[in-house]
Amino acid sequence: MKIAILSRRPQLYSTRRIAEEARKRGHSVRIVDTLRCYMNITTQKPSIHYKGENLAGFDAVIPRIGASITFYGTAVLRQFEMMGVLAVNDSLAITRSRDKLRSLQLLSRRGIGLPITGFAHSPDDIGDLIEMVDGPPLVIKILEGTQGIGVVLAETRGAAESVIEAFLDMKAHIMVQEYIKESGGADIRCFVVGGKVIAAMKRQARQGEFRSNIHRGGCAKLVQITAEERKVAIRATKVMGLNVAGVDLLRSERGPLVMEVNSSPGLEGIEKATKKNIAGMIIKFIEEQAKSPPRHQG
Repeated sequence: MKIAILSRRPQLYSTRRIAEEARKRGHSVRIVDTLRCYMNITTQKPSIHYKGENLAGFDAVIPRIGASITFYGTAVLRQFEMMGVLAVNDSLAITRSRDKLRSLQLLSRRGIGLPITGFAHSPDDIGDLIEMVDGPPLVIKILEGTQGIGVVLAETRGAAESVIEAFLDMKAHIMVQEYIKESGGADIRCFVVGGKVIAAMKRQARQGEFRSNIHRGGCAKLVQITAEERKVAIRATKVMGLNVAGVDLLRSERGPLVMEVNSSPGLEGIEKATKKNIAGMIIKFIEEQAKSPPRHQG
């Protein structure tokens, strides 16, 4: 197969590993800078151009689209879909999962466990918003934040009011969530491919930190997940419509709670923690999908 990887940085671990495994399995791979693509949107023959060249003849595209370029990245991905190219995760599913508020609303509607989450626009409603999530300590998140950036733990009511007021004054979109104390600064990342959890790791925040992101200094290790955690991760991925996803869970007294469903999960932490060839499993999934009857692209 001829495979395109949409990635701004070819040197990133995830991009390199996916390209490496695809080539090992005999496929032709092209790493394409998403923001250098430009499109001819026409009824008869839609096309994508890249540095003066017409990108054509691809069988599959693997989107590694950063959160900051979601709008343009999904537009490029839609163009590939219009050209009949198999997308590992389609543009609609990525857009859905990147909208943190919408994704939580979709998961809530399907009865999937979540931390109690509040969302408001007016500073006049801060007091009620804090009560809604059972008061402090509570977590305040900027909706556009990634890798733990824009996430604050407010341990007192005064701190919570000050942080929320500051964010709202900056016109930032925020959500307020209950703090799951019993999780102990740890979460579970379940890596889902093709409707199966193929690997899982526990991420533990460093001393004095509550965010377990590896980018924030957290450490990762192999973990055995429960049948319920496995089921929740798979259901959450299906609700988003994703084929490849990282589902972040918190272990709480009322069962697993979904924090986020990531449409472009990194491979480095989980491959090193689990010693599994995640990149190879993604390529194998693409091969299986390519053999399936073609699906209509909307």
